[in-house]
Amino acid sequence: MDRFVSNYTLRLDAKGRVSIPAPFRAVLARDGFSGLYCYPALDAPALDAGGNALFAEIEALIGRFPPYSEEREQFSAALYSTSEVLKIDGEGRVMLTEPLKTHAGIADAVAFAGAGHKFQIWEPGRFRAELAEATKKVRALKKQLGSRVPAEGPHGARE
Repeated sequence: MDRFVSNYTLRLDAKGRVSIPAPFRAVLARDGFSGLYCYPALDAPALDAGGNALFAEIEALIGRFPPYSEEREQFSAALYSTSEVLKIDGEGRVMLTEPLKTHAGIADAVAFAGAGHKFQIWEPGRFRAELAEATKKVRALKKQLGSRVPAEGPHGARE
C-alpha cells in the first residue's frame, strides 16, 4: 500500500527524537524520499508530513497560479518558507524542530495520523479531539447523504 493509513501515538525520547511508525517509513521508502518533508499545517495545530507525493501536490497547487501572482507568492511563502526536510536516522527517528513543535503544541508525545498521500503529526490530546469532531461531522454528513441517495441492491448495484 502506498498510502499513509491508521494512527499511532509515540513518545519523544530524552533527546527529543520520535520514531516514525514502521508502516509510514515503508510508504516513504517506496515513495523514494530519503527524509521527511514537514511543515506547519495551514488550517490546524498540526504538522503535515510526507515525501514526494506531498511535495508534488504542493508543486501542483502553487503551479495553478500565474508566475509572480500575489496568490502564488503567498502560497509559496506559506508552504516553502515554513517547510523543513527532516533527516530520518538509522533507527527511523526524526528530531522535530522547536518551531514545528511549537506550532503543534507538542511536548513529550506525538500522534501520527494517516491522511492518504500525507500524514499529520499532532499533540495527542488535540488529535483525539480533532478525530472526535471529524467523526461526528462525517456521521452527520452520512445521514444527510443517505437520505438523498437512491437505495442500492446487493453489492452496491443500483436497481
